[in-house]
Amino acid sequence: MPALPQVPMRVHRAEVVRVEELTPWLRRVVLGGAGLADFESTGVGDEYLRVMFPAEGATEPDLPVVEDGVFDFAQVDLALLRTYTVRAHDPVAGEVTIDFVVHEGGVASTWARGAKPGDVVGLNSPTAMYDAPADMTWQVLAADAAALPALARIIENTPAEVRTRVVLELPDEQSGVPLPEHPGLDVVRIVAGNGHGPSRLPDVVRSLTRPDGPGYVWVAGESKALRGVRRHLRHVLGLPAVAYKSVGYWIEDAEKWREDYEALDADTRASLDALWASGRDEEEIEDEYDERLTALGL
Repeated sequence: MPALPQVPMRVHRAEVVRVEELTPWLRRVVLGGAGLADFESTGVGDEYLRVMFPAEGATEPDLPVVEDGVFDFAQVDLALLRTYTVRAHDPVAGEVTIDFVVHEGGVASTWARGAKPGDVVGLNSPTAMYDAPADMTWQVLAADAAALPALARIIENTPAEVRTRVVLELPDEQSGVPLPEHPGLDVVRIVAGNGHGPSRLPDVVRSLTRPDGPGYVWVAGESKALRGVRRHLRHVLGLPAVAYKSVGYWIEDAEKWREDYEALDADTRASLDALWASGRDEEEIEDEYDERLTALGL
């Protein structure tokens, strides 16, 4: 399978061009300005980037310098950094669109609820994750509201002949968010999860049988709820690693989670970090990492 497309790492100053209320909980922010003139997209539906917000009382974010193609997180206030999906990129207009799930509290949500033309954030270059086989005949896309922008863009990019089953978990019955049209699309909407109750996405995945022919399963939602999803796809359905992707888009009560993680003793945190440098199979590392976080109450 060919490698996912990559773009040079850069940091961009982006200005709000316009905003649009999609639903009471989803706000679209279109960013532009001279700082995005050299922005490059991977073209992959679930590409993500980091958004750097201004500190309270400031109008400009502090932007790091990229050296040797590396984004230096040490130069950034991580409390003002969040990860978002690119909903759309218009290279002609020089615009990047990001859809924000808005709620009470949180740096990103607070900024997005008040965003207006002229406001400024920083963006870095995007990274792609969705990596379906070129010969797939079917796919299953299961996501909650936070992953809706990526879900919609993946559908837009899907070849017409690919049968696509979508399970979209929404916060309420009034969340009638339209999805792009596709000739092979079958959509099921369920009301659950999204911080209002337990997610049903793990049950949905466990109910799957393995269809015939080459395909792909993409699941995105709350990180802890999805811990068992990848294990089920890998160990129960027996899918090879190239046939699925399970992505944690957010963590419920994230601030407390971060506090609890930082409260771990130094040796425990070091041993968790060391897993990723062990050189073992990445899927095996994911298995152990998830098991250890769960055992630690995280």
